[in-house]
Amino acid sequence: MTVSVILPAKNEAEGLRRTLPALRERMPAAEIIVVDDGSTDDTAEVAAALGARVLGSPYSMGNGAAIKRGARAATGEILVFMDADGQHDPACIQTLLAKLDEGYDMVVGARDWSGQAGVHRGVANAFYNWLASRMTGFEVKDLTSGFRAVRAAKFLEFLHLLPNGFSYPTTSTMAFFRSAYPVAYVPIPVARRVGTNSHIRPLKDGIRFLLIIFKIATLYSPLKLFAPAAMCFFLAGAGYYAYTYATYGRFTNMSMLLLSASVIIFLIGLVSEQITTLTYKADSQGRA
Repeated sequence: MTVSVILPAKNEAEGLRRTLPALRERMPAAEIIVVDDGSTDDTAEVAAALGARVLGSPYSMGNGAAIKRGARAATGEILVFMDADGQHDPACIQTLLAKLDEGYDMVVGARDWSGQAGVHRGVANAFYNWLASRMTGFEVKDLTSGFRAVRAAKFLEFLHLLPNGFSYPTTSTMAFFRSAYPVAYVPIPVARRVGTNSHIRPLKDGIRFLLIIFKIATLYSPLKLFAPAAMCFFLAGAGYYAYTYATYGRFTNMSMLLLSASVIIFLIGLVSEQITTLTYKADSQGRA
């Protein structure tokens, strides 16, 4: 099967000088696409000089947007996504493809603790993995890894769901699980990135990554998020009512507010569940 390797890149000229020659050596027949996400250095020139197909952008649209542009332009039946900063070893691509041949639709390169970008990122990713595992019922070893191989036809089904920012791995993984497309994980080494210009901003992106937690739940099964929240409000309302009735012999406005909130939250969860179901149903009908 034909393979397209897609590398989103923003100011990654130095990383590409190391990554692209090794990639071409390991994957001589593959289509290599570098999506220049509004770089201000010579990323596009370096990529073109090293034989990659370059897709340019006049301004930065985000990592996810680069992934979507690359996926639309790719001609391969298999899409391989990897970073352009030298962290991912092109030699591992064959491992991903071999696992894909076993009948999987997505294979993700899973980093160990030493491959995490700092302790705070490692702790956050461990929590994301645990939450996603609880939501899906499958062991999720690395929810946010950007090194993965997927079947192009399956990946393109969910392109409209992917955000333009950094959480495309989370969204695509949960979409595959939700649609019963088999996903596998293989361990990979992660090298130190080339350069010092990280695009991750701890405070701003920390808040954004926190929202990933809610996206995980709402994308896969919203009721698993809303039902526990509704139950907490219900128990709080019932408990407060029991206290005020025993103490003052009356039903208070606060009890009514908490109980009403529990019903509203539960109903929102039901509606969200139906919307999620219809979203994937529409995708299924579109494929048919």
